[in-house]
Amino acid sequence: MEITVTQEQGRVPVTVLHVKGDVNASTADQFLEEAQRAYDDGARDMLIDLSGVSLLSSAGLRALHSIFNMLRSDSPEESDGAVRKGLTDGTFKSPHLKLLNPDKNVTQVLSMAGFDMFLEIYNNLKKAVASF
Repeated sequence: MEITVTQEQGRVPVTVLHVKGDVNASTADQFLEEAQRAYDDGARDMLIDLSGVSLLSSAGLRALHSIFNMLRSDSPEESDGAVRKGLTDGTFKSPHLKLLNPDKNVTQVLSMAGFDMFLEIYNNLKKAVASF
């Protein structure tokens, strides 16, 4: 797996992780470590470009969930109770983590796992960056 990191400027700075290759049990740690490095460098809003990913396994889903939790703020809108209620109501979408260009198979995995309920998915970089 190869990950490149770029910066985009919308209303806030957005860190884009461009992932190429499968995100599975042997690569999920690398994926998470790269996101952690970006977070440690100050990234608080991330867009994960999945256009180069053809397989997202359960390990990849766990890594995405860890990144989601890493980026949650201490605001009342993102408290455990508010997120839980928003997920139940179908009204919560992460303001800090969004996905870009997953292929059909990856989109299906995200949907089956329910990740599309709390992560916005875009197919246009400019619109994705503007959404932060």
